[in-house]
Amino acid sequence: PERSIGRERSMSNTLRWLGHAGWEIVTSKGKKILIDAWLSQNPVAPITISDLGQCDYVLVTHDHADHASDVVEIARTTGATMVAQPEVVSRYSQLAESQGHKIQAIGMNIGGTVDLGGVRVTMTDAYHSSESGTPAGYILTLEDGKVVYHMGDTGLHINMTTWGELFDIDVVLIPIGDHYTMDARQAAHALKWLRPKHALPMHYKTFPLLAQSADEFRRYAKETVPDVMIHELEPGEVFRLE
Repeated sequence: PERSIGRERSMSNTLRWLGHAGWEIVTSKGKKILIDAWLSQNPVAPITISDLGQCDYVLVTHDHADHASDVVEIARTTGATMVAQPEVVSRYSQLAESQGHKIQAIGMNIGGTVDLGGVRVTMTDAYHSSESGTPAGYILTLEDGKVVYHMGDTGLHINMTTWGELFDIDVVLIPIGDHYTMDARQAAHALKWLRPKHALPMHYKTFPLLAQSADEFRRYAKETVPDVMIHELEPGEVFRLE
């Protein structure tokens, strides 16, 4: 069941899993940021687009349908400003215009950082594919200094070591589903490089092709990085970062 994430506790940041690779982050200062929110065709989505309410930003890692196909409707419905690579921004801005809408958007690229109302967002590389732009991830440094890394869809790559050295990562949102992204063993190895305090698996259970459980990931992580706390959420559940 979906858990309430209201803004009554202003001292904590909340991360709600929207299923697949989608997340809703509400910061301790009340900023609401979506990442790869895909709801309309998501078989495990816990909510609909209309349930999102007002949002500040919607970040897109790449243009595959299971990450980006709802972005125009989300921007239109929630008032969120889209953040993505320039080519991805161009693709969905044109789509919005063809539907009679205009969306606000910020284009950025790998290695760059933008300030989104006090949340500093750094775009990272991801090893994957896309039609427009190149796949990416996002490292968010929240207003209270907490750091959240959404890896996007990615295979294992040594550059992850650098991000682990440059940032003191509190939470990593990590794909474990195999087939299209890292599998459990690779994802556990990535944790060794990233050195986060917490890991929340994603991009699994959505389709039959993907891993249906995080058990294997948890087992490998326990062997590889026993100090990292693994948290398996159900779609709609919230992780509180204080």
